[in-house]
Amino acid sequence: MRLLPEIVDSAASIQAIRRDIHAHPELRFEEIRTAELVAKALTSWGIPIVRGLGKTGVVGRVDGEAGPGKMIGLRADMDALPLQEKNVFAHASQHAGKMHACGHDGHTAILLGAAHYFSSHRNFAGSIIFIFQPAEEGGGGAREMIKDGLFKQFPCDAVFGLHNWPGLAEGHFGVTPGPMMASSNEFAITIRGKGGHAALPHNSADPVLAGAHVVTALQSIITRNKRPVDAAVLSVTQFHAGETSNVIPDSAQIGGTVRTFTNEVLDLIERRLNDVAQHVAEGFDCKADVVFTRNYPPTINHEQETQFAIGVMQDLVGTENVNVRIDPTMGAEDFAFMLQEKPGCYVFLGNGDGDHRSTGHGMGPCHLHNPSYDFNDALIPVGVNYWVALAQKFLAKS
Repeated sequence: MRLLPEIVDSAASIQAIRRDIHAHPELRFEEIRTAELVAKALTSWGIPIVRGLGKTGVVGRVDGEAGPGKMIGLRADMDALPLQEKNVFAHASQHAGKMHACGHDGHTAILLGAAHYFSSHRNFAGSIIFIFQPAEEGGGGAREMIKDGLFKQFPCDAVFGLHNWPGLAEGHFGVTPGPMMASSNEFAITIRGKGGHAALPHNSADPVLAGAHVVTALQSIITRNKRPVDAAVLSVTQFHAGETSNVIPDSAQIGGTVRTFTNEVLDLIERRLNDVAQHVAEGFDCKADVVFTRNYPPTINHEQETQFAIGVMQDLVGTENVNVRIDPTMGAEDFAFMLQEKPGCYVFLGNGDGDHRSTGHGMGPCHLHNPSYDFNDALIPVGVNYWVALAQKFLAKS
């Protein structure tokens, strides 16, 4: 592993920042303290900043001393999750019901480490844009930063993202060209019938019975309408109906999520979901109202930028420690919006299996969105070196 000694030596100070952020988690679009911490750090290092993109976003810019050149964007997310932390170590969350359970504290710290390095090492051509993004967890903060003019103010030639990944060996990388993460979408179906006495069902149009058949029929979209080779998930996660045992209700509500790697498959599922819900409900003298919401598009890595990033990772940690065809995940990521606007690549950095949590952690596994999760601080020098090597190679004077 080829780590710069200067970055290794500064890892402890970056770790302190990471743990401070972990102890003070803030939810989407509420990252006021975190944004202030980031802004103060960048400013203290002589890095000019822009604030307010995406409400609480912070962007820093470092220009090279080798003259004009390309512009590269490096992005980290800042927000936490509405989750009660079960860890009791010293840097555990100080705010009930809020927790950094996805490692955004680590991502922010790693990008700050890279910014600190480049504040005094400007031997490159062009510019590095440090993008500290709010509201990745369901708020579409990347989309909102773009709407507020992120790429108009900073017209990056390419943009790159990084996420820690539990289960992948500590310090190893994983990436794949093309789809890396799925689209995130949700649906809400209201079955409208005619309520009545449960002992006299023939006088009613039962939305519960209709809804039960709708739930079953929806799975036929995955097994009979979609090509078997096209990956997709349709999960019904909610079914609400009725208030008492002897009354057939007027309506039933069904909700769930759909995940795909392509918009073509998503279009098919949305169309068939509407058809199935409405026609099945009609078979029981009921009606179905469907609301389908597209939240995040699929995260699709660009071929050229991915191959470029692979070369950087292999030089840094060794070819054997880079999985260049890691299995895509049905999880979603709003960095997808940035990859729709600019070419780039999103990579996983292995967080290990949780052994780094020596004391004070909860009983659960060190998985993302788990109340016993904690970011592995051993990744800080690896992640900082990756950003540094990536930017230096991308902006090298030809």
